[in-house]
Amino acid sequence: MIDLRLLREDPDRVRASQRARGEDVALVDSLLSADERRRSSGVRFDELRAEQKGLGKLIGRAAGDEKAELLKRAEQLKTDVKAADAERDAADTETQELLQRLGNLVHPEVPVGGEEDFVTLETHGTHRDFAAEGFEPRDHLELGQLLGAIDVERGAKVSGSRFYFLTGVGALLELALVNAAIAQATAVGFTPMLTPALVRPQSMAGTGFLGQAAQDVYHLDKDDLYLVGTSEVPLAAYHMDEILDADRLPLRYAGFSPCFRREAGSHGKDTRGIFRVHQFDKVEMFSYVLPEDAQAEHQRLLEWEKQWLTSLELPFRVIDVASADLGSSAARKFDCEAWIPTQGKYRELTSTSDCTEFQSRRLSIRVREDKKVRPLATLNGTLCAVPRTIVAILENHQQADGSVRVPEALRPFLGGREVLEPVAK
Repeated sequence: MIDLRLLREDPDRVRASQRARGEDVALVDSLLSADERRRSSGVRFDELRAEQKGLGKLIGRAAGDEKAELLKRAEQLKTDVKAADAERDAADTETQELLQRLGNLVHPEVPVGGEEDFVTLETHGTHRDFAAEGFEPRDHLELGQLLGAIDVERGAKVSGSRFYFLTGVGALLELALVNAAIAQATAVGFTPMLTPALVRPQSMAGTGFLGQAAQDVYHLDKDDLYLVGTSEVPLAAYHMDEILDADRLPLRYAGFSPCFRREAGSHGKDTRGIFRVHQFDKVEMFSYVLPEDAQAEHQRLLEWEKQWLTSLELPFRVIDVASADLGSSAARKFDCEAWIPTQGKYRELTSTSDCTEFQSRRLSIRVREDKKVRPLATLNGTLCAVPRTIVAILENHQQADGSVRVPEALRPFLGGREVLEPVAK
């Protein structure tokens, strides 16, 4: 959530942010009104309580008619204090509910617009000319079937659409990617973490995933637990309700977890293969830093993502995501999109978001510095979303006979394999 003081001091900035997100601008005025009622009712409650305490002392010294009048006033005060307390609590509840609905403040350099209004910042690598090489590229599913690596038919039989099995070299390729990603992250100082896949409501809400993203979240009603769509959620909540000493920062974690997403808004999109699925594994980077260090940390996370995709020898571009496509927690987000030959376009493989103080305020995570306590900043960055990375590797490194060349960086994690060969039928 944002700082209420900022809202009071510069409501136009918050309105502009809501407008850029394509969200309800009127929410700002509703929140200002609720906050004013919260503060004024709080002042009235304090005044009445002070009068009530002072009256108690007077009653002890009074007698006769004076005491009777004071006792009558005390009864009225008792009613008024109770009413003021209820009014204050109601206004505070409304303020918090409205505040939870407000998205993070959009960074001023973010391009304004929807999904297609991003700005391309960089392009890396070159697209292969398959025609010049003398063959038509196969898509990842056909390649995966030739390699005995992907089985979507049995995935659908067992679990339904958008589920799959990784088999043989497909399973080995996943394990290689995960181990290579963790190795890169630990080499630059991240602490590896295996995180819970189920979290409590306060953890999910605190990271901002029960707002506009709620339709994609799986909920276990009987247990009141949520399946995470990313290990960002447990990593953000890891220090919930804690005060961290400034000399411990930055704290950097690399979480590996299964991820679950309904993909409720993607009906008919990417139905072939394993690009858009309900369950997948991912390695996620997460950072806790001082707020003034957040933008520099954001660039570092982006550089580590670029390093990863470069090590996999994939052509990719970096985009500055437009305001209406940020998600409620991010102030700014960069995506790295790999070229997918058979689709003839770039598709998102990694993403990194600067969430500023938004999540830490919701999760009550603070930093102690020079005897002062304040919210800190959180950032996240996908290092390896496994299925999409497999898609990009298979399609970009395929050969005419259906085999797939293994990028050099992955070979030590695949027992030295240089090529993934088709299996005999």
